[in-house]
Amino acid sequence: MQMSTSSFGDKERVWPEIGSSAADVQQGLGFRRVLTYGTYDLLHYGHIRLLRRAAALGDYLIVALSTDKFNALKGKEAFYPYALRCEMLKAIRYVDLVIPEDTWGQKRDDVLRYHVDTVVMGADWKDDNRFMMLSDICELVFLDRTDGISTTGIKERLDEGLSF
Repeated sequence: MQMSTSSFGDKERVWPEIGSSAADVQQGLGFRRVLTYGTYDLLHYGHIRLLRRAAALGDYLIVALSTDKFNALKGKEAFYPYALRCEMLKAIRYVDLVIPEDTWGQKRDDVLRYHVDTVVMGADWKDDNRFMMLSDICELVFLDRTDGISTTGIKERLDEGLSF
């Protein structure tokens, strides 16, 4: 299998050449897929830092982005609709693929379908069984959140008429 190398800032990635089969890609030397989940509403530097750290754990970062319908089921409403949040994530150099997150129960299927090696989430999800149940099929990594920033905090500051 032919591979090419690209540098993105502080990270070098190895990519299969166009025309490589899926089997070749799956067995590529050191080719590791990382998956994370989130709403990524009001994109901020905490999100970027999480995505950068997640991407550094592998060669290919997949982001499962909560759809508007799924957010409604969770009792949440994003400021930006799914299509715009998806567009913003696709523009981030650390992100290789954005897929829809439609249900809580799709995680196991996502890991298997996309041949994921590592699922990365914020540390606040560490004891949640919806992620812990994946430990038999992939590595789980829980990263500390960035201090001083959250989408909820931004919304609260905006509601109070405050700025950064």
